[in-house]
Amino acid sequence: MRKTVFLCVTFLILIALSLPVVFAARDKAGDELSKSFITKEDIFYELGLFADAITLVDANYVKEVTAKEMIYGALDGMISSLDSHSSFLTPKEYIDLKTDTLGEFGGLGIKVTLRDNVLTVISPLEGTPAHKAGIISGDRILKIDNKPTKDFTLDDAVKVLRGIPGTRVKLTIIREQESRLREFTIRRAIIRIKSIKDALMVNESIGYIKISDFQRRTGSDFNKALKRLIKKNMKALIIDLRNNPGGLLDASVMVSKVFLKKPKIIVSIKGRGKHQDVVFRSNSLKPYTDFPIVALINKGSASASEIVVAALRDNKRALIVGEKSFGKGSIQTVMPMKDGSAIRLTTSYYYTPSGAIIHEKGISPDIIVEAKAPEPVENGDTKKMKKISKKEALANDNQVKEAISLLEDKTRYVSLMES
Repeated sequence: MRKTVFLCVTFLILIALSLPVVFAARDKAGDELSKSFITKEDIFYELGLFADAITLVDANYVKEVTAKEMIYGALDGMISSLDSHSSFLTPKEYIDLKTDTLGEFGGLGIKVTLRDNVLTVISPLEGTPAHKAGIISGDRILKIDNKPTKDFTLDDAVKVLRGIPGTRVKLTIIREQESRLREFTIRRAIIRIKSIKDALMVNESIGYIKISDFQRRTGSDFNKALKRLIKKNMKALIIDLRNNPGGLLDASVMVSKVFLKKPKIIVSIKGRGKHQDVVFRSNSLKPYTDFPIVALINKGSASASEIVVAALRDNKRALIVGEKSFGKGSIQTVMPMKDGSAIRLTTSYYYTPSGAIIHEKGISPDIIVEAKAPEPVENGDTKKMKKISKKEALANDNQVKEAISLLEDKTRYVSLMES
């Protein structure tokens, strides 16, 4: 063990000596990302402290710890301290990430994040156990199976929320503007994620498409659904992005460009260096520009769904109805390490066509319509739910009714679009 620690400390010192050379070479090449506030003295001194800490732990800790355990722990602390979306992944965690959510998994059907260091629900996926139980966007999860989540990372949360289908998990949450705690005992299920959840005509002239999240096939599936509705004589469209937690950037770009003339800006990405800056523009040869659109959002609309909404609104192609969106506009890049581990690092932010930042700001609708919270089902027992058709559900949806009213009143629609 002593020899291993000695080699580890020696390696850190060599890094301290070599890093300034790497930075200098990159600066000379004009790589703006490498312009760092870290000096040669800073690196050498701070890595020296780190080496001292490893030596002290090795010599004095109550039980033996391997060098890898110490290094992994240090990396985990360093990366997670940057922001709630950056993290260190062990080789197993990296493998799990690469094979994750490709089809189905046992879980509750919620997307979570850390907001103000508290585990927070971005949104429940429609039709999943969490959604049926009454979990809503913004719920703060204080305990999972009576275990406090105070020091949980996102990876920690995912590990305990997922599990064998049929098993139960207990969530203790606190809801915005409430002082009492709520408890939900929810049965895990196989979560099958269907991107285009609904595509139908709500009346003789208005079509409706619900996008639950953005996957690899979302763009092509959305196009097919849109063409089917057009064949049914659709004259106006409602795009429902409520409780859509996001997904693939490319998919959101594909959906947006269907409605925008080239070369309209869809979204911009800006990072620390100019080489990270990217502007996505519409390149559609025959976009659909001849019918009005209303997009629905709520507190559970995040990331890729916010990109679509901002692209359509800023380019005067749609009006937005509902509630302010979640505000998840940062991009994480997963960088593999040589031992099979990886670093998931926030590298840039999304910006709307008008130049506004999305992250922690969200998108405000043109017309605010608050939704009624879903009635909770005791212990996630879906058998007690009244079965109604999708059309009936939409007919009783106050946000959808506002969208229909807006699309049927052409004068009001144009007036709001021009304001």
